[in-house]
Amino acid sequence: MEFETWQLLVLPFFFAIGWLAARVDIRQVVKESRSIPTSYFRGLNYLLNEQPDRAIEAFLEVTRLDPDTLELHFALGALFRRRGELDRAIRIHQNLVDRSDLKQEQRLKALYELGQDFLKAGLLDRAEDIFKKLETGVHILDALRHQLDIYVLEKDWEAAIVVAQRLEKLGSPSQNADTAHYYCELALNAMLRKEIDQARDYLNQALAMNRKAVRASQLLGDLEAQAGDDNAAIGHWRRIEQQNAAYLPVVAERLIKAYQRQGRLDDGIELMQGYLVRQPSADLFHILFNTVAENRGWAAAEQLSAEALKQHPGLRVLDDYLQARTAGTENDLEIRMAQDLVHRQVSRVAYYQCVHCGFKARQFFWQCPACASWEGIPPERIESE
Repeated sequence: MEFETWQLLVLPFFFAIGWLAARVDIRQVVKESRSIPTSYFRGLNYLLNEQPDRAIEAFLEVTRLDPDTLELHFALGALFRRRGELDRAIRIHQNLVDRSDLKQEQRLKALYELGQDFLKAGLLDRAEDIFKKLETGVHILDALRHQLDIYVLEKDWEAAIVVAQRLEKLGSPSQNADTAHYYCELALNAMLRKEIDQARDYLNQALAMNRKAVRASQLLGDLEAQAGDDNAAIGHWRRIEQQNAAYLPVVAERLIKAYQRQGRLDDGIELMQGYLVRQPSADLFHILFNTVAENRGWAAAEQLSAEALKQHPGLRVLDDYLQARTAGTENDLEIRMAQDLVHRQVSRVAYYQCVHCGFKARQFFWQCPACASWEGIPPERIESE
């Protein structure tokens, strides 16, 4: 193959083309960067340095200089909402919704943001109206979830059930566990109205939605106990061991009293002892301890707690043991002082705590009062230093 002179020109030619393309790109970048207000970069710098107040002022200056900075308006609105400045967030998003030059997708996004503003501000009726308008768009799943939150806050359980079913049909994760609680709430309302058959129907629907609905079994047992059918009540409460044995402390005292009304207290105590072997629990033991102390005397309660203390040492079991030791003594001041100190410490450090938000309570709740999660609070009290 012979070398030709014109081939020497190919390399410089392509080099020149590449140089010109780079110059064009650089000029474009410089031009675009000059078109962005310096306030925008100041705002970013403030955000990176965790100075949100100064960042907001800088971004507000950008929006005044260039009203078309749509994404920056969204960012500002979200930032105001996180900071709790809901009036400003609502004003920004409402202005965006009212603009006639927005595309449909942008207007729907602004409407969704406005709905979140109203929800956080506690304006539930306005938030509900907005989320209903978004039921057919790209925000349908989020809109329905927010509607569900609203209905739970308003305790509109029938509406909550309908929305939960719609969410599941649209592919959202199963809502059955929460829906069972909605039916339980309806059952409680029916029980207050003395509509026993209606309450029982709601509870059976709860179990149909979630066969492990412990609360439904508890309430069905309560219904039967109120009707005087202790055998049926015991059957419902004992089913909880198969549903979720961790919840046995919730119904343990009910079981003991039902056996006692039947004259079968020994069977109830034996049942509790079997539960403790399979599901050790300081709360469950405390119920058994009180039952033994009341019906068999403090000596039997002391022996029971001494054995439990060897197998499962803990502050609450120690408190029960010392209570039994001091119950029959008149002059043992040191033991009485020790028991008093331990009891006060147990009262201070034993509490229920939500696994989702950390809310602490002295009593058990099926729904966390702080974050509204169902069964977020375990039925066993924890001990903290």
